[in-house]
Amino acid sequence: MLLGVIADDFTGASDIANTLAKGVAPEGGLKTAQFAGVPDVPADPEIEAGVISLKSRSAPVKEAVKDSLLALDWLQTQGCEQIVFKYCSTFDSTKNGNIGPVAEALADALGASGVIVCPAFPATGRTVYQGHLFVFDKLLSESGMQHHPLTPMTDPDIRRWLGHQTTSPVGHLALNSILAGVQETRAALTDPDVRFIVADAVTDSDLLVLGDAVADSVLVTGGSGIALGLPRNFIRARKATGDGVRNICISGPEAILAGSCSGATRGQVALHAETHPTLAIDVPGVMAGAVTDDDLVGFIVANAGSAPLVYSSGAPDDVAALQSQYGREAVSEKLDNLFAMTARRLVQQGHRRIVVAGGETSGAVAQAITDQCGVSAMNIGPEIDPGVPVLTIGHEDPVALALKSGNFGAQDFFAKALRRMEGHGV
Repeated sequence: MLLGVIADDFTGASDIANTLAKGVAPEGGLKTAQFAGVPDVPADPEIEAGVISLKSRSAPVKEAVKDSLLALDWLQTQGCEQIVFKYCSTFDSTKNGNIGPVAEALADALGASGVIVCPAFPATGRTVYQGHLFVFDKLLSESGMQHHPLTPMTDPDIRRWLGHQTTSPVGHLALNSILAGVQETRAALTDPDVRFIVADAVTDSDLLVLGDAVADSVLVTGGSGIALGLPRNFIRARKATGDGVRNICISGPEAILAGSCSGATRGQVALHAETHPTLAIDVPGVMAGAVTDDDLVGFIVANAGSAPLVYSSGAPDDVAALQSQYGREAVSEKLDNLFAMTARRLVQQGHRRIVVAGGETSGAVAQAITDQCGVSAMNIGPEIDPGVPVLTIGHEDPVALALKSGNFGAQDFFAKALRRMEGHGV
């Protein structure tokens, strides 16, 4: 294994795994696998990039650091030459969050300095300019992320936000330096007075320059976009072949499970509901034990062949009211367990195409399915929408899985994902 990624949630892991598998033309990408947690066995020797999916984004700092260091140890044992700490392209965190502490712990373990911090992902509208994070034409703090139920982002200045989380000096790599080329960019990363450097990036070309500049860096941090230029460093060095994406063709019963409350997911649910059977989950019923996985599985099985969708997505005010009534962690745990048990039973009953929306929901579902199938590796298939690939679990009777971050995907994502799993174009 050449490159190892430590991702702080499951959908983010799929996102960066997709970026690494695709790479850029003409070089191509790396043979990539995503792992549900830290494996307890060695990786397949054919894998060139391994992405470990943690659930550390909203975990307590000490737990996030511990889990990330365990992931680092396994990746180093596989022979990785470069490590990427992947977090969300909207820098999901709080002032007391764990992006800074995890990055600092990894840097300590690797003896790294001049570490890039770049959440930019222009393909999905995330850009960094003058150290500030934008979502399309809005500052992060005005994009809707300020209302996120777990990690509200109220400050778009990534330098300042990171400064709340780490005692290490935080610098800035301005866009002008990146536009000047690789040599000037690389030189800017050697400043001895700063450990972390927030890098501007507004186009994929900027990310490619950054990728070239960090070719010899042992640690890189960022969103999926920062990985865009990394595969070609290994391919140009003749350490990899550039054949990263695997085609798939899996048919069979399907299901869509949506646990995200983002505006994008709510729009996708609304569009899908116009022409497909949908079931809104009664959260108070779940909390009271009146709604169980029997209800969800029964609905999906009864509507097999019609792309059935079950969802717990709600408007921000509704979500806030439920969290206030029952407790944020309690609601999240109940729903995650509900989706996980539903997914496990669906796979047992022969469902082979499952689409999931929401980071926490995806983590719970992916863990349940990999446990059910007795494997930890998820192979990376073709892209559905920017940042979201098809994953396959198992070999003889594989399950196709799509893990979508809440804000990702076109409005028709759900139907598109199911078509892609069958080998059709999007």
